[in-house]
Amino acid sequence: MEKVEEVRNPVNPVITGRLPVSVIIPVRNEAKNLPRCLQALKDVGQVLVVDSESTDDTVEIARSHGAQVVQFHYPGGWPKKRQWAMTNQPLAYDWILLLDADEVLTPELSEEIRSAIQNPAFDGYSILLRTWFLGRVLRHGDVGLWKLSLFRRGKGRFECRLKDQDSTMADMEVHEHVVVEGTTARLKHPLVHHNVESLSRYIQKHDEYSNWEACVLLQRTEDADGDLPPSLLGTQAQRRRWLKRRLFALPGSPVLLFLYRYLLRFGFLDGVPGLIYCGFQAVQMFHTKAKIYERKRNRPAS
Repeated sequence: MEKVEEVRNPVNPVITGRLPVSVIIPVRNEAKNLPRCLQALKDVGQVLVVDSESTDDTVEIARSHGAQVVQFHYPGGWPKKRQWAMTNQPLAYDWILLLDADEVLTPELSEEIRSAIQNPAFDGYSILLRTWFLGRVLRHGDVGLWKLSLFRRGKGRFECRLKDQDSTMADMEVHEHVVVEGTTARLKHPLVHHNVESLSRYIQKHDEYSNWEACVLLQRTEDADGDLPPSLLGTQAQRRRWLKRRLFALPGSPVLLFLYRYLLRFGFLDGVPGLIYCGFQAVQMFHTKAKIYERKRNRPAS
């Protein structure tokens, strides 16, 4: 694994009271979400916005909030956006926090992070996403997702599940997970995840995600499982992969997924947003299955 050259921050975080972490935010046309995200990071030591040639005001907004901006030009393959930034950009602090533009760091989580990174026993922490969707928090439907978003620089890296990929599958890591060399734990306070800028944007992004997922599920190799092999008794990510492998093989699995989320996991208690969210999850699975069928059909005969 490549080592990131150590760069010392000229500002003393103890004196300034800033949270001594380097935040990496991958973006593309996030002018609507970015101000809310960056406003919550005003007391963070370093904020690095990694842009992909946005055509809206994303770059101007980032710079107006004092963030550093770098451009990422995706050539296909690996690494993708966040891993590229972790490997190639000078980071000022010993801890990295990965955020998306639609995620917001709360004051409670910020203080918990400040305490957690002082503990030498741990090299990484998972943070729960609390999802806002169409104006309300989703508390049911198996929506809660733990992301290993905070880790020591040089200790964490993204797994590579698909080497042969291109920009139609998004230019950043989506369902790849960070793997940390060392001991990890979970933080108590969640990140606030504003999941929808607009339903059209949501559908567009998930179309790219299903392109990627169809290729991964077609591989059926150890590489496709990355560093977190499917396991019913493993981490949340491993359990989801284990269930997904089996669920995709079943006829009518998108319908089964909807019934599982909406009825068995009480998604209906989240009202109309819960119905739409559970429905979209099932539709994305249907899209992925359809693209798997399409790719199999278009394979040249051996």
